[in-house]
Amino acid sequence: MRTGIRIALDLGTTRIGVAKCDRDGILASPVAVWHPEELQIQLATLVSEYKPIEILIGLPIDLRGEAGIAAQNVQEQARVLATNNPDIVFRLVDERMTTRVARGQLRENGHTTRTDKNLIDAVAASVLLEDALAFERINGKAPGQVL
Repeated sequence: MRTGIRIALDLGTTRIGVAKCDRDGILASPVAVWHPEELQIQLATLVSEYKPIEILIGLPIDLRGEAGIAAQNVQEQARVLATNNPDIVFRLVDERMTTRVARGQLRENGHTTRTDKNLIDAVAASVLLEDALAFERINGKAPGQVL
């Protein structure tokens, strides 16, 4: 397992969920929710503060394993981010079911999806990161596709 902080982004059209993990890749936690127009500035600030070894971006693949319009939009956004931040490794990682799992976790802790819309996106990014870390622990290699 590689050491180093990783950042996960759940890119959406109205909100972007953000999560990070500790240097040992053990614990993923929600960090923030950004508006899409804030992405470049907020990401630069986060990268400067945490100096991550990579940024994982959730790729919304459907349950059949196909990439639709949403996935194409995320891929395009991810390519722009990678181009604008050439010193950082960006990976696209399958995010199937992360929002559903996040909603379940929030519900178990007494939150409602109506009042906690922003929280869902940050928790979904955290679930994405937890899944990616588990993949790396089990398989001995980094998850997803490098941009």
